Amino acid sequence: MSKNIAAANGGSTAATNGSEAPVKVGFWALTLGSIGVVYGDIGTSPLYALRESVLAAVGSGNPASEPVVLGILSLIIWALLLVVTAKYVLILLRADNNGEGGTLALMALASRALGGGSGIVVLLGIISGALFYGDAIITPALSVLSAVEGLKVVTPAFDSFVVPITVVILVILFSVQSRGTAKVAALFGPITLVWFAAITVAGLWHIGQNWTVLLAFNPYHGVNFLLHHGIIGFYTLGAVFLVVTGAEALYADLGHFGSGPIRFAWLVVVLPALLINYLGQGALVLANPKSIENPFFLLYPEWALLPMVILATAATVIASQAVITGAYSLTRQAIQLGLLPRLEIRHTSESLFGQIFMPRVNTLLLVGVLLLVALFRSSSALASAYGIAVTGTMVVTAMMAIIVIRRVWRWPLIGALALMLPFLFIDVAFLSANLLKIVDGGWMPLALGALVMLVMYTWRRGSRLLFEKTRRLETPLESLVASLEKKPPQRVPGTAVFLTSDPASAPTALLHSLKHYKVLHEKNVILTIETADTPRVDPNERVRIEPVGKTFSRVVLRFGFMETPNVPKALAIARKLGWQFDIMATSFFLSRRSLKPAAHSGMPRWQDRLFIMLTRAANDATDYFQIPTGRVVEVGTQVTV
Repeated sequence: MSKNIAAANGGSTAATNGSEAPVKVGFWALTLGSIGVVYGDIGTSPLYALRESVLAAVGSGNPASEPVVLGILSLIIWALLLVVTAKYVLILLRADNNGEGGTLALMALASRALGGGSGIVVLLGIISGALFYGDAIITPALSVLSAVEGLKVVTPAFDSFVVPITVVILVILFSVQSRGTAKVAALFGPITLVWFAAITVAGLWHIGQNWTVLLAFNPYHGVNFLLHHGIIGFYTLGAVFLVVTGAEALYADLGHFGSGPIRFAWLVVVLPALLINYLGQGALVLANPKSIENPFFLLYPEWALLPMVILATAATVIASQAVITGAYSLTRQAIQLGLLPRLEIRHTSESLFGQIFMPRVNTLLLVGVLLLVALFRSSSALASAYGIAVTGTMVVTAMMAIIVIRRVWRWPLIGALALMLPFLFIDVAFLSANLLKIVDGGWMPLALGALVMLVMYTWRRGSRLLFEKTRRLETPLESLVASLEKKPPQRVPGTAVFLTSDPASAPTALLHSLKHYKVLHEKNVILTIETADTPRVDPNERVRIEPVGKTFSRVVLRFGFMETPNVPKALAIARKLGWQFDIMATSFFLSRRSLKPAAHSGMPRWQDRLFIMLTRAANDATDYFQIPTGRVVEVGTQVTV
């Protein structure tokens, strides 16, 4: 997710942080970019998906019969056709929020359709967002481990070096994040295109050795396998899900590349390559049952093994990169939607808005990934933990899609249910099958998701309680302005801007400034920053100015949840509305609250302490809103919560 490009079918526009001229990006460039970024995860699933599915069905050391192989291949084929192609490519890519996709974008769209902050929709958004972080930690560990394990096929002597090499690659990957992904992203598409070509050629060769595998297109073989294998078949379904684990990226990257390029890349390049490679692996396993140890790399002749290990490692690094930058994007959306405290966001590109780096998120991801590698030490062990987070997100996405189809697309309820319930049933079946993995490692993404959910809920609940409490204690702005203009204090030249989350009340910083300094600036602005439930806000709708008195104005700045607020740049737009804004003659007054737990609050004491800890960890408002530090005056207050 390294590019933030406005959705369009035939071409796209790079969104920027200001009002610069947009950069047009062509359809073919977007298609190539989507092959690299969008399909990195699902494109590397052949490294482990069929192997884990067959092993789940027959166990290690046992040969797989033809009905078993055909049954598993049939499940894989129809999972790709139904879950990815039908649900995501054909349906969900149409459910965009002003061109943006992804679970939080869908949450905002569904919430707006219901007429405000629906509690159940927000809860669904929190659940799916929290589960994504579990996926963001497992994907780099599993992908890179599975690629490096190809060295064991070259020679068993590399066995003891797999984990150390994996750790080195991951540390390097996370270390270069601060440099931005613009230059690296230029290589993503071509490398991944070579990857898909390589897996297609190998698959075609082995299909030619055994045309029987083409019978797997008949869904009878998949259904028959499930009916005759009972709980084993259900457990195998959890492994089969590994083939579609990158499907959420299709929707999440909608705003980056546009629906047209994403659809074209899937239908013309990615889907055929995946189907051919899985069928080729199936043909190899039928011809040589022992090849199940690593059917992907054994597709290739001995001379091609080392080059394929190198290419697979590059492809898995690309897949990991997509998830890492996706975590940055999701975190920024969560901050703007009030689900997480402010965190530092660094822009690594002057032209592409989506090129961001978040140091704290990067560090937490690296620590989590390295812990997983150290704990599980093999892709087979880690595959047991994979799937629960993604299936949970898919279930939530299907549920919110029903709301959007009913309320936004204005379909009758029966039509919305008829369209999405079959997909919801499939998602629930996959989730249920993956829940069988809890003991084998599936607890990890659930535990991580529960922790992130707790943090999101605590921050949202605590922020609301704090807002309600401070609002009760604050003075109405209009009455204060009227009294100040009736009996004005001494005036000083310049403009004072007071930031507040409640434009109807006098900011704490204003009251304390009057109390201690006994002066008032010639011009005073009560500034509120709002986050819209759309990804971006048109620059013409960025600023709203309302006079409150002769020397007071109320200014509201609106930003989309995919934008990083830049207060000085937004206020410069106000010049068109008659306000002669000069940053060097303006002082920004901010309230810095020191929170202490109250004897009685709306949350348990432990949650109060967690909220206070999150508040202290939040990034400074001056940096977050990109206000020059030399123009800021902070006024400290102590508040109980």
